[in-house]
Amino acid sequence: MIGWLLILVSGLLGSGHCVGMCGGFALALGSSSPRVGAALVRQLIYGAGRVFAYTAGGAAAGFLGWRFSQETTGLMNLQAILSIVAGVVLVLQGLHAAGWLRFRMSAARTCSGPSLFGSLLQATRPHSLFLAGVMNGLLPCGLVYAFLALAASSGNLLSGALTMMLFGLGTVPILALVGVSGNWLSILARRRLLHLAAWCVVLTGLITLARGFGFLTLLGAGETAVCPFCG
Repeated sequence: MIGWLLILVSGLLGSGHCVGMCGGFALALGSSSPRVGAALVRQLIYGAGRVFAYTAGGAAAGFLGWRFSQETTGLMNLQAILSIVAGVVLVLQGLHAAGWLRFRMSAARTCSGPSLFGSLLQATRPHSLFLAGVMNGLLPCGLVYAFLALAASSGNLLSGALTMMLFGLGTVPILALVGVSGNWLSILARRRLLHLAAWCVVLTGLITLARGFGFLTLLGAGETAVCPFCG
């Protein structure tokens, strides 16, 4: 249970990263409606599109993790290996966001480029706003990749989908508020939020690593194999 809660909190606190990278989309979306209520509805529809894209990606990652584990049952437990890989990626991503590691992440800069769906952000029809959210959810992002690796390590379609759904839901509130209220979130507050998010991601990664290594230890001791994300 604590693992699921951490994923949700990581998404919530990780909104600082999302605001910094893709907050312009939310602001553009909110600028099309002067009324707070209507603007909030637009943001929630747009957020639902992102969550849908994340959930679909998580389901695919979980299924691929399960499929590969079936193919390599006689060699190693791929779920444990994926769990370890996901943990490493999460820890590195978190330390990078906290400023403890410096490396270039060119994919994450994609959000700063020209928008390919500007017309959808200005649209009034709900399905256009939803589609804009789906397209945003498909943009390259280091934090999303880290949680996709976590979803794959579950080795289960439903668990993978739930992992990404919780992460996506966690990112909705702050982005929606920023889109509705414009400059509501100051630069200093954004930095503090990102710093908290970084260490939450690191903690999630460490727990994931512990599960993966613990499962490998059980295999070495001849215990019955169970999924590192079960129970």
